[in-house]
Amino acid sequence: MPVAVFAASFVMAALVSSRLVQSRVVGAPPPTTAPWAYPAARLTTLPSALDIRRLIALRNPAAVTRWAPVLRAVLAHGLPNLKSPVVGLLRARTSDGTTNIVVADAEADVAGTTWVRVGLAKVRNGTEGWVPRSALGGWSFVDTRLVIDRARFTATLFRAGHIIFRAPVGVGAPGTPTPAGHFYVRDRLSGFSSPIYGPLAFGTNAKSPTLTDWPGGGVVGIHGTNQPWLIPGRISHGCIRLRNAAIIRLGRLMPVGTTVTIE
Repeated sequence: MPVAVFAASFVMAALVSSRLVQSRVVGAPPPTTAPWAYPAARLTTLPSALDIRRLIALRNPAAVTRWAPVLRAVLAHGLPNLKSPVVGLLRARTSDGTTNIVVADAEADVAGTTWVRVGLAKVRNGTEGWVPRSALGGWSFVDTRLVIDRARFTATLFRAGHIIFRAPVGVGAPGTPTPAGHFYVRDRLSGFSSPIYGPLAFGTNAKSPTLTDWPGGGVVGIHGTNQPWLIPGRISHGCIRLRNAAIIRLGRLMPVGTTVTIE
């Protein structure tokens, strides 16, 4: 190959490679925005003083979600920097005694430290924070998404964008409403001593400022019931109730880490 042609080919390959790398570099939405609220193209750039070498969006609402277990309790910051304000404490265990998990939507390299932006379980739903990647375990991936329609009293599960499950639900009563927002499934529980939860339940990172049906209160769960005749309707203290046959079927289809949209 002539030298001039080889040089031109090398330059062209370098330009293409540069564009591919640049296409992955995005900024971050405000830290209180739900992880799946904005596509990467709409994210804004963080202050250059943070010296962020690389910021990569990790998920898309219609595609695959990335989650990881929390290995140790760690403070979550408003920005990927130890000097930025603390927005919450990320615990290694949930209030149910299970391993806590987080869904991540962005990753940044700052001064040699890799940070991950995750959703937090706080009464101010939608709160996000940045934590060091070292506080989390290995990534797992899911392509399922659950949508709760409070007006139509339905739960619809999507896999790779296709509906694979739909069932009627009970949601929060007017005085104890089920909060709207974007959340995710943190754990899966069974063997309750009380029949009011049915045979199976899922805990989410959604929190309610009022009482919920969940043991200990606060957490918005998705569970079965011992009063199936009340479904559909506004019947709960904030949790989402399904008939037992439906929650068992959902349990076969919905893994931990599934995103949950309540609208």
